[in-house]
Amino acid sequence: MQERQKGLGLILVSLMLGMLLAALDQTIVSTALPTIVSDLGGLEQLSWVVTGYLLASTVSTPLWGKLGDQYGRKNLFITAIVIFLIGSALCGLSQTMGQLIAFRSLQGLGGGGLMVLAQAIVGDVVPPRDRGRYQGFFGAVFAVSSIVGPLLGGFFVDNLSWHWVFYINLPIAAVALVVIVAVLPGRSTRTRHTIDYAGIVLLGSATSCLVLLATWGGTTYPWSDPMIWGLGAAALVMLVAWWVVERRAAEPVMPPRLFALRSFTMSSLVGFVVGFGMLGALTYLPLFIQVVYGVSATTSGIHLLPMMAGMLTMSIVSGQIVSRTGRYKFFPIVGTAVATLGLFMLSRLTEQSSTLMMSVDLLVLGLGLGMVMQVLVIVVQNAVGYEDLGAATSGAIFFRSIGGSFGVAVLGAVFTGRLNDDLRKVVARVRLPEGFDPAQVEADPTVIQRLPPALTAEFLHVYADAISRVFAVATPVMAVAFALSWFIPEQPLRQTVKAVDLGEGLGATSAERSSLAEVERGLVRLADNDLRKDYYARLGALAGLDGIPPAGVWIIARLGGEGWVRAQDLAERGRVTRAEGRPYVEQLIEAGLVRRSTDDESLRLTAYGDHVAETLLAHAKQGLKEIVDDWGPHPELQHLLDRLCPELLGAEADRPS
Repeated sequence: MQERQKGLGLILVSLMLGMLLAALDQTIVSTALPTIVSDLGGLEQLSWVVTGYLLASTVSTPLWGKLGDQYGRKNLFITAIVIFLIGSALCGLSQTMGQLIAFRSLQGLGGGGLMVLAQAIVGDVVPPRDRGRYQGFFGAVFAVSSIVGPLLGGFFVDNLSWHWVFYINLPIAAVALVVIVAVLPGRSTRTRHTIDYAGIVLLGSATSCLVLLATWGGTTYPWSDPMIWGLGAAALVMLVAWWVVERRAAEPVMPPRLFALRSFTMSSLVGFVVGFGMLGALTYLPLFIQVVYGVSATTSGIHLLPMMAGMLTMSIVSGQIVSRTGRYKFFPIVGTAVATLGLFMLSRLTEQSSTLMMSVDLLVLGLGLGMVMQVLVIVVQNAVGYEDLGAATSGAIFFRSIGGSFGVAVLGAVFTGRLNDDLRKVVARVRLPEGFDPAQVEADPTVIQRLPPALTAEFLHVYADAISRVFAVATPVMAVAFALSWFIPEQPLRQTVKAVDLGEGLGATSAERSSLAEVERGLVRLADNDLRKDYYARLGALAGLDGIPPAGVWIIARLGGEGWVRAQDLAERGRVTRAEGRPYVEQLIEAGLVRRSTDDESLRLTAYGDHVAETLLAHAKQGLKEIVDDWGPHPELQHLLDRLCPELLGAEADRPS
C-alpha cells in the first residue's frame, strides 16, 4: 500500500509540475519583455510574445482533450511535455523577435496539452473520495503561478538572463517526463469521439485573423490597406463556415445553440472584456514600471503583487459567497464597475506618479477582476442543460482567453501608435545629441537612462503617455462589460455548480471536460465535504443501526459486497492496528452483522449484514442523487451514481476516529 501511495504521489507531483510550467508561461514573460525588446528589438511585435502562446494553448485545448479521451492520456501527455520542452529550448535560443514568437506558439501548443490532460489524468489515477482534495491542490498551483510568475521572470532577468525564463522549464519538465513514463499506468478509460477537426481549425484560424487585424491595423498597415481588408474578409468567411460546420457536427467544439442563451452570450462577452483588461495590464505595466521608474525586472514583479493579490483574494471570496448564498448577479456588476475604475485610475499615471499611487490603482483593478472571473464560469454552468455543460464551460474560458489575446494585441497597437506619434513630436521640437537615432528609444528603452537629464525627462514622458493611453482605451471597453453585466439573468443555483474551481476562476487554465466529468467534479467535491461531517453517524441512524458507533458503520460499508476480507487488510485500510479495530468488530459479531473465519484471520458480513450494507448503500446513493437531481433525469447521471457511491462509501480516508 505504501508503494502504491508513493507511486501516486510521484504521479501527482509530476502532473502539478507540468501544469505549473504551462500556467507560469502565461505570466512569467511579462516582467522579462522590456529586456527581451532591448535585446532583440521589435517593440511593435512585443504583444505577440504573449499572444502567440495564448492563442496556441487556447485553440488546441479541445483537440488535446478529445484525443486524450479517445487514444489514452499517458502518450498524449508525454507528447505535450516533449512539445513544451522543444518550444522552451527554442525560445531560449531565439535570436530575433520573429523566432521567439514562432517558438512561443509551439510552446503554447504543448502548454495547452499539459493543462487539460493533467486535470483529466487526475480522474484516472486518484480514487473518487480523494479527488476533491487533489483538485484543491491543482487550484493552488494556479494561484501560485499567478503570484510567482512575474516575480520569477524578473528574478531570472536580473540574475541570469531573459533566456532563463525559458530554460528553467527544461530540467523541471524533464523530471516530470521521466516520472510519467516510468510510473503512470498506460491504461485509462477510452471514450470514442467524433472529433470536430473542421470546427477547431476554422475557429482557431478565424480568431488568429482577427487578432492579426487588431495588431496590424493602423500601425503596420493602414486600415485601408488590402492586407487588413483581406484579414477581415477571411475571418468573416471562416466564422460563417464554422457556424455551418458546427450546426452539423456530431460533437461540435462549441454548439451554436449556446448563443441563444442570454446567460452564455452575455457572460462570454463580459469574460472576453475581463481577459482583455487583465492581460493588457499584465503585459504593459512592467514596461511602464521598468522604463519610467527605472527599477529592476524583479522589482517590477513586486509592484504587480497588489493586482495579483486582489484577483486571488476576490476570486476566493466571491466563489465562497456565491456557493453559500446561491446569488451571483451582484458580482459581475460590481466587479466590472470596480475594474473600470481601476483602469481609469491607471490611465492617470504619469512619470511623476508615486509607486504607492500605482499600487492602489493596481489593487483596485485586481479586486474588480477577481469579483468577475470566478463567477462568470458559475453563471454559464448554471444556465445550460446537462448535455451542453462541458462545452459551455470550455466556451466561457475560451472567450476569456481569446479576450486576453485581443487585449494584448489591440492595446499593443494603441501603445505603439501613441509612442510613434509622441516620438515624432519630441524629435521635431527638441535638439538631439549628434549621431543619436531616436529609433533607438523604441528599439531599446534602456538607452533613455543614458541621455542628458533634460532629454531623458522628455522620453520618459513619451513612454508614460503611451502606456497611460493603453489604459485610457481599456477603460471604456471595460465600461461596456459593466453595461453588459446587467443583462446576465440570475437563476437558482444548481448544487454541483457550487463546487467552484479556483484555477478556472483565476483564468490560468483551459477546461475541456465532458458534461459527465463536470458533474462528477462537483459531486465528488460536495461529497468530500459531506463525508467529513459525522457522515457515518447520520448514515447509521438512517439505516436504523441504533447502538452501532460510526466506526462500526464504516466497517459494514467497507465489507459490503466484498466476501471474505482479511482482518489485517481491513485494519490497514482503516489505518489502525487490529487491536484498535477489534472492539468494533466484536460488537458487530454480537449484533449478528459480521462473522469471523475459523482461523480468526478473515471477516465477512452475514446475510443480515449484507442487507444492512445494501441499505447503507441505498441511503448514500439517495444523498448523492439529491445533489444531481437539479440536472434532471439522465442515464449517464444514474450510471455515475451507481459507479461512484460504492467507491465513496467505506473509503480509507473516512474511517471515523
